[in-house]
Amino acid sequence: MNARVRKGAVWWVELLDRVWYGRHPASVALVPFSWLFRGATALRRRCFTSGLLTIYHASVPVIVVGNLTVGGSGKTPLVIWLAGYLKSLGLNPGIVARGYGGRATHWPQQVRPDSDPETVGDEAVVIARRTRCPVAVDPTRAAAVAALIEHSGCDVVISDDGLQHYGLARDVEIAVVDGVRRLGNARLLPAGPLREPPQRLREVDFVVTNGIAGRGEFAMKYVPVNPINVADRRQAIDFADLRSTQVHAVAGIGNPERFFQMLKNKGLRIVPHPFPDHHRYRAEDLAFDDDCPILMTEKDAVKCERFGIARCWSVPVTAELPEIFAQRLQALLMRGDDGQEAA
Repeated sequence: MNARVRKGAVWWVELLDRVWYGRHPASVALVPFSWLFRGATALRRRCFTSGLLTIYHASVPVIVVGNLTVGGSGKTPLVIWLAGYLKSLGLNPGIVARGYGGRATHWPQQVRPDSDPETVGDEAVVIARRTRCPVAVDPTRAAAVAALIEHSGCDVVISDDGLQHYGLARDVEIAVVDGVRRLGNARLLPAGPLREPPQRLREVDFVVTNGIAGRGEFAMKYVPVNPINVADRRQAIDFADLRSTQVHAVAGIGNPERFFQMLKNKGLRIVPHPFPDHHRYRAEDLAFDDDCPILMTEKDAVKCERFGIARCWSVPVTAELPEIFAQRLQALLMRGDDGQEAA
């Protein structure tokens, strides 16, 4: 795929960024539709809280990790961190996700490290590989949780996304905020990036910020790990070995600039190639006119393995959170064990 076609593939993403995170006049024109969206979401939530719609209560504690904005804000690394932390407490966590981008013909789907991302979604495969936990995906989170509990011995469930899935009861709510873009213009869809009003953040148990945290928030830091070869995951390379050459940086995530900046911070000279979130890659997308290494996110890498391109490298990311966050999370879970309301 040539540069002109690649640029065309993300033109609409760039337009939305200008509307939602800038001062584009189209945002004002769309405000009346945002009012309609707000009314519809409020009505839907009221149907659950009033009992008109059924809420599924799992037999184990449920931790929901979500956000208010459309697109990625850094939830998946936090989910992976949570799984590791819960294991350190002696728990056996399971994880559910939507399976976004997956083309399965029936749901729910159990996800293994070797599952096909075309079937179950890219993020689910990354989570299964990194956590080695039971993972289930279903557009209906409650169905995924029920299947996970039935087919595994998990004693706590983490939901990757699902803050707005009120059909699933939760014991802990964690909202993730992009530390740079924050809530954009703070308007609801379609005039802004929000799925719920900003006031929703006051109701969650934790606000975790991917970057610089505001008052009452917990800062989450991304730490990149040495790249792993996409064609042969047994091979790794040190970032220092890449500083002597130019590299291509490929990112099909909600905010590609975050990935590009992370590589720049490692001292790399990059040629950025942004793609839409959950982009379905073809080999032509990576056919650059040189022999320079290609670095990509884990989410992109699981979809590009089938191409067998030896110069492609995946950059794993590990989340770091303050100790006080871990302490408060443990206290909240223990309070739930005592039969008190935990969220």
